[in-house]
Amino acid sequence: MATIRASGASPLRLLVGSFLALILSGTLLLELPIATPPDQPISLTDAFFTATSATCVTGLVVRDTGTGFTLFGQVVIALLIQLGGLGIMTFSLLFFFLLQGKVSLAHRSIIEQTLAGKASDELLPLIRMVFRFTLVSEAAGALLLWVRWWGDLGPGRAAWYAVFHSISGFCNAGFALWPDSLTRYRGDPLVNLVMMALIVLGGLGFLVVYDVWQAPRKGGRISIHTKLALVVSALLIAGGALGFWLLEWNGSLAGVPPGEQLWASFFQSVTARTAGFNTVPIANLSPGALFLLTLLMFIGGSPGSCAGGIKTTTLAVLALASWSRVRGRERVNVFRRTLSAGTVRDTLSIALAGALVVVAGLFALLLLESPDRMVREDQGVFLGYLFETVSALGTVGLSTGVTSMLLGPSRWLVSFLMFLGRLGPLTVASAVASTEPLDDWSYPEEDVMVG
Repeated sequence: MATIRASGASPLRLLVGSFLALILSGTLLLELPIATPPDQPISLTDAFFTATSATCVTGLVVRDTGTGFTLFGQVVIALLIQLGGLGIMTFSLLFFFLLQGKVSLAHRSIIEQTLAGKASDELLPLIRMVFRFTLVSEAAGALLLWVRWWGDLGPGRAAWYAVFHSISGFCNAGFALWPDSLTRYRGDPLVNLVMMALIVLGGLGFLVVYDVWQAPRKGGRISIHTKLALVVSALLIAGGALGFWLLEWNGSLAGVPPGEQLWASFFQSVTARTAGFNTVPIANLSPGALFLLTLLMFIGGSPGSCAGGIKTTTLAVLALASWSRVRGRERVNVFRRTLSAGTVRDTLSIALAGALVVVAGLFALLLLESPDRMVREDQGVFLGYLFETVSALGTVGLSTGVTSMLLGPSRWLVSFLMFLGRLGPLTVASAVASTEPLDDWSYPEEDVMVG
């Protein structure tokens, strides 16, 4: 989720419009008879839901991707994932640059916000790096998966499965061609390593990758943004894996060999931060483990990546700001640098907006799905819908099985949450806001008791 000021409303409308156009185009393609098996026609609601989930790289599904869509339908989904993961405007910027040798100010503003987060003199080198890095990562992942799955699926089918899952993994989409996601490969070292590597690389943020790539030319120096993203990502992966194992070693992991427990714990920790694959049945997890994954989904990956959530750096700034206040300091310092007041304000806005959307989305989902249900009739309904709401807003795609049972209105609601999560609530709000400048006046100040 990104924060955008109203001054950029016009480019933001172009950004929001491009995603809507891609979703609608995907919906129409998935509605074609050749996209689904003859005996499994798809409704408009489900086609729109699937197109939104793919474009917003979420992975929530209302029908099995491997059996509910033909090869044509699966190719459409893969293309939507690729275009949505990198951003349709990123592709159009490179196209216009190659065609015309220049980039419009509107395009530049959009890419700066989605990839770099600020004005950059190295925008076009960054764009070129994004495409090269994506191509190399997905090609390497597909090759390794193809070698692994050759014996299981045959060379032709293995090739398509490898390409599809490599794209889905790097773009943090979570779409899988098996009905049980990757559960059958829970203890497979190669599949686990390749998929986790793709998810992490796609969720670190292209600015982080570019900064690390350029570090040798800058005397090994990297930005504070990159340091925070790397440190927080590492802590979340390790902490999430340890927490998951402690909560599930005697539950869903009971009787599982220690090696497989290790792989499963790390995989769930990595995938919960917006990838959406799973190697253990999510519906079988304990409430504690589900809530841990919910927290990881809400945090998500890093800014300027394929991931969703409030982002790792937002969590870092929130923690640093809180620590500074506890110690009685007005300024937020980290790595011998002081963060600007604007950064701290934007961080609070992003976290608050995310929390408010989760609360509103969960409330609406409960009203639509179980308006008359008593608590004692189903004690797990609240946690299940909370998990589903955060999964949609965080563009994760993990599910306890609720998604496929949602009513039509709820599927439209979850589609909207996925759209908000991919672009950010504040981005969408800025895009629909008036472009007229507002008077920023002030009145006499007065204090209010808080806390």
